[in-house]
Amino acid sequence: MAVAYTTQNRHLTVALSGEIDHHRVRGLLEDMDRELDEVLPHTLVVDCTGVTFMDSSGIAILLRLWKRMEALGGTIRVTGLREQPARVLGAAGLQRLFPLD
Repeated sequence: MAVAYTTQNRHLTVALSGEIDHHRVRGLLEDMDRELDEVLPHTLVVDCTGVTFMDSSGIAILLRLWKRMEALGGTIRVTGLREQPARVLGAAGLQRLFPLD
């Protein structure tokens, strides 16, 4: 899985691509935590345009990011969802916590 970060005026975009499953979660979470600690963003956009598959590990990642952003007093939004990841996140009810576009 590839991850790209873009920062502008404490607005952080995380672009994910590939599969998000339990094999990749640990390294991804550590990497994202470092980036959040460095940037301390007011807004976080998780761009999932390139995500081809997501299981419950994706839910765990987004919940952790949501909690981190809540602690920072910021907001999170998920964009670019393909059909399969959108179904997984929708079934979990994450749209009640933050926007899923």
